[in-house]
Amino acid sequence: MDDDYLPPIAVQDLTGVSIAALAQLRHRGLGPRYYKPTPRTVLYKRSEVVAWIEGSVRQGIRELA
Repeated sequence: MDDDYLPPIAVQDLTGVSIAALAQLRHRGLGPRYYKPTPRTVLYKRSEVVAWIEGSVRQGIRELA
């Protein structure tokens, strides 16, 4: 299913971004959108994580200029 909800450990497995790095991205307002159904629960939609990854595509050094 494309819109299932993933806990941070599953996002880590999918992206290679550590759970700690995901927490830092949330704190800084960066990274994929997330949901907090309870104060201690963080979830991500798979489709939004994939869109976040695909939105970070780079082709080469010219993009740095």
